[in-house]
Amino acid sequence: MKILYLLFAVFLILFQATSGSADPLFADTAECRGQGKFCRVGACPPTFTATGTCQGGMLNCCSK
Repeated sequence: MKILYLLFAVFLILFQATSGSADPLFADTAECRGQGKFCRVGACPPTFTATGTCQGGMLNCCSK
């Protein structure tokens, strides 16, 4: 029965979610952030221009 507890602990360690693996699901978001730009809901702040989209076209990709 003691091996059952050890086996349970091993399964918990193997199947836990890894931290920091929140990769963007959308290609346009990854491209925007990869170029040093940022995504924003609505219009970009002053002195920034919208150069593309993020989240499948729902957000603006803003750059200087």
